[in-house]
Amino acid sequence: MTTLAVIAIGRNEGARLQACLASLQGKADRVIYVDSGSVDNSVANARAMGAEVVELKADRPFTAARARREGYEHLQTLGTTDYVQFVDGDCMVVDGWLEAAVQALEADPQLGIVTGWRREIYPEASLYNDLCHAEWDRPEGEIDTCGGDMMVRPQALEEAGNFDNTVIAAEDDEFCVRVRAQGWKMRRLPHEMTRHDAAMLRFGQWWQRAIRSGHGFAQVGHMHPPYFATEQKRVLAYGVAVPALALIALLTCKWLLILPLGIYAVNYLRTAKGLTQNGMERSRAYRHSRLLTLSKIPNAIGMAIFHWRRLKGRRMQIIEYK
Repeated sequence: MTTLAVIAIGRNEGARLQACLASLQGKADRVIYVDSGSVDNSVANARAMGAEVVELKADRPFTAARARREGYEHLQTLGTTDYVQFVDGDCMVVDGWLEAAVQALEADPQLGIVTGWRREIYPEASLYNDLCHAEWDRPEGEIDTCGGDMMVRPQALEEAGNFDNTVIAAEDDEFCVRVRAQGWKMRRLPHEMTRHDAAMLRFGQWWQRAIRSGHGFAQVGHMHPPYFATEQKRVLAYGVAVPALALIALLTCKWLLILPLGIYAVNYLRTAKGLTQNGMERSRAYRHSRLLTLSKIPNAIGMAIFHWRRLKGRRMQIIEYK
């Protein structure tokens, strides 16, 4: 009989974690919750709901990669399992997903990872939530990488190596790069997988999340060149070079500000046009384009933080947005 384990990770997710664990009740042979230093009732609630709890020690930085890694290491001490579903603690697993994922892996022994569609629960709550909703909307079929919600064949994980707990953002991309390098295939199934609660209601939260993304671009790109090369070039252009040009204009000849402002305007319009061509409603595309254009600046900050930490030999610390 096929066996399935679920590893959920979280930190101070409160009711979101309870909803996550409730969505898994009776659907897996084992549910493990890995907690990264929560100060709310996450650990007690998880135990009350029947999950096995792994509490990460505070002697090393908390990262999602570390949580997934230690969750899998704990699972290994309990025996073997055929498949492992990783899920973030702010996500509910949709009915039918686990069965569909297992069926796909059973049907194709070359598949190392399957994922599905993640959807925002409250996209209408804020522009920032809606931006996440659009970010998760990706086509089905063969893929190169996926997000942290994924079902994994243990053999693929063991051949590629476990999650790298030093990677604080885009750790799922970094893991997938190694899985693909071992010759495994990955596929996004045409099935809703999880419902996510980004809970991003403030500009500051979005800004921090964009800093974290930039850190991921730099760190994973540094580890696996030329991965994220295109994203890093865009950040250097629109998050570093254009702001530098604007600063020079302010200090020397203010009328030259028209040049960097014009560059941003063109980028804004081009981004909005691309979104509408991909089927997004026009007014929504222009709202999203504002943030996507601006995001290169916090992305650049995140890239700078990574390289500063790297050159100084500092540990990579988690960047939280909620």
